[in-house]
Amino acid sequence: MSDPTTLKIDGARYIVTMDPERRIVADGSVVITGNRISQVGKAADLASVTADRTIDGSGIVLTPGFVNGHMHISYAHAARGLFPDDLGAEYLPNVFRLQQAMTADDEYATSLLAIVELLKYGTTTFIDPGTTTHLDECLAAYDLAGCRIVIGRSVQDRPNPLNLPVYGTDAAIQATEDVVSLADRLPGDLVSAWSMPFSAEFCTPELLAACDRIAADHATRSTLHFTNGPRWIAECRRTHGCSPTEYLDRCGALNTRMTLAHCLGIDTDEAKLIADRGSAVVMCPTAAVKGGAGTASHGLLPELLEFGATVGLGTDAGNNSNLLETLRSVYLAAVLYKDGRRDVSMIPAETALELGTIGGAAALGMDHLIGSVEPGKAADLVLFDTRRAEWGALHNPINSLVYNADGRSVHTVIVDGKVVVGDHRPLFADEAALVEEVQTRGEALLKRTSVAFAPRWPVV
Repeated sequence: MSDPTTLKIDGARYIVTMDPERRIVADGSVVITGNRISQVGKAADLASVTADRTIDGSGIVLTPGFVNGHMHISYAHAARGLFPDDLGAEYLPNVFRLQQAMTADDEYATSLLAIVELLKYGTTTFIDPGTTTHLDECLAAYDLAGCRIVIGRSVQDRPNPLNLPVYGTDAAIQATEDVVSLADRLPGDLVSAWSMPFSAEFCTPELLAACDRIAADHATRSTLHFTNGPRWIAECRRTHGCSPTEYLDRCGALNTRMTLAHCLGIDTDEAKLIADRGSAVVMCPTAAVKGGAGTASHGLLPELLEFGATVGLGTDAGNNSNLLETLRSVYLAAVLYKDGRRDVSMIPAETALELGTIGGAAALGMDHLIGSVEPGKAADLVLFDTRRAEWGALHNPINSLVYNADGRSVHTVIVDGKVVVGDHRPLFADEAALVEEVQTRGEALLKRTSVAFAPRWPVV
């Protein structure tokens, strides 16, 4: 076997390591051997280290790859921007009606375009929470892009108003077992699989318990949607005499293997219970603010952190929040609670950046592998070009990353030691051609499903 390939990023303006000391290395270099970071330090100290390839780090702020813990990648781009803001209860049934009408080729194209967008703007690891139908075909898209992804099969065995298919309980359990077992057979660690019951509202206690058991048997995790609206809260109180979080706990699913997506509609007692049980949380502020969830005033991200919960960030789908850029969620996490609580000490920039990197990695149970720039960890890195207007003047790289930078300045992205974005361009797909293809497929999808929402202003 030949020696592993080496890559050096030399002389970066700043390396934001997110290591336990949260060191920021000025004029630093990173050496990658194979798919792992082998050295991190001052450029002068690593000047004698040679590599098969060297990337000039002049003007670069280097960070760990961002982690998006909740992002439906397979269907949203085909109908992106279609739905009016105030569609209300009609929104999700239409979403899943469209999703179920997609072909394997549709899902491949929309998934690949979503991955292009995620990687271009610095997200290297993400969860697709089980709503991809044609997984076999989409695995080829994940492999082509070289992304780090968590997959699964979203299952539910109760009638629901969202047009989600209702499985028999045994069939839902088998579908979960099949997907988690599939990931066990895949090479490497770029693709993993979790149990993914859709929500406690649409799943029986038997299914929730079985999904947790499968996760335990395969040493993996579970995730579910935890958006608790008035109807579900009232049902829990009336039928079970408890809150939705207490109900999930009674079902045995609130434990260290669980990652709760959204985590809306909870009170402080529930937030403390989540932290006490060791469950992780992924909040999606981009979707919450667009959906009018009141997260700035009623969201409990500060309390969850105060109670010691592990918290990461997501964006939800490209036809919900309408964007996939994890750094936008980082920004919103830093500003929403300052405004909603009228307290500028809420969620400092440093904390917000943790949520999108090492905290997000911990919420996925992957902080041993990703989330920081440290020797021995996977080489998932983002190189921001600071020679752009939005970066000037640069004095504090954390403030600049959180408050004024965005994905436009991502120059290079590396996943598992492989450069997947270079000079702002994806290296695995023709972006323009893919956008055109998804446009064509989206129009055909709307036509065959008779789903239509015209713009409110006249198109002439």
